[in-house]
Amino acid sequence: MPFWELTVPTSADVSEGLTNFLWEQGALGVVEEETPGALPRLRAFFPEATSSTALCRAVGDYLASLTALGLAVNGAEPRVAPLLDEPWAEAWRQAFAPQRVGRRLLIVPPWERPAADHGLTTIVIEPGRAFGTGTHGSTQGCLLLLDALLERITPARALDIGTGSGILAIAAAALGVLEVTALDTDPDAVAAAEANALRNGVRERIGCALVDTGGVEGPAFPLILANLLAGSHITHTPEYRRLLSPGGHLILGGIVSDEADSVGQALAERGLTLAERTDVDGWASLRFTG
Repeated sequence: MPFWELTVPTSADVSEGLTNFLWEQGALGVVEEETPGALPRLRAFFPEATSSTALCRAVGDYLASLTALGLAVNGAEPRVAPLLDEPWAEAWRQAFAPQRVGRRLLIVPPWERPAADHGLTTIVIEPGRAFGTGTHGSTQGCLLLLDALLERITPARALDIGTGSGILAIAAAALGVLEVTALDTDPDAVAAAEANALRNGVRERIGCALVDTGGVEGPAFPLILANLLAGSHITHTPEYRRLLSPGGHLILGGIVSDEADSVGQALAERGLTLAERTDVDGWASLRFTG
């Protein structure tokens, strides 16, 4: 019995925080899974030396603290079981198959090397502690809008807010944007974005910084990307307006479909116009023009 597997239902409100908590408990890998008709869930893999009882208790206590804060955990209860039939690494890798996104993008993990003649722009992302592997509906929606936009125009500069793994910044650079600034307030995310940018050969065109938007000065950007939750978008509306150049494009993801109207209204109040929307697996991604 070399490994433990923990499974726990999750929700948009708590997924990111719960994922980070599992990493802090010593997880070797964490996967978010979504299947039609069922609640999303997290699968996390732990070494044999981990106490399964203590792990289950710690996650249960963390979920109880989220409930006390008024966050929706949907009655989630963690379950821990031995992983007997397959190595954890193989089980983890199976969740990260190559993803074709839009007309030009193919997102792959580093252990998958597709043939060079497929005619697509390949983005290699190492699954890890930073959000954004190309499998989640919010990431795919942003990539769809970005791919379509960059077929028509090629902005010289872009800003990626809350870059996570760096996937949106890397895709923008790979599709022709000459200079991308990628921001995050999580040191793990900045490190992951830098490593992934180097892996994709675009490190010299992506500047990663451990700051929020308040630390950004200088000329406005013709393209801004932000895959955050709806509440964060509403909070950031003044910064989006400040940082977006006239006539520029703002692509937002991480919005539960039912919350898209409230985000649109907040941006409209700042003079931004909704130009395009796409929904993937219950997540809305929106493109605004300034």
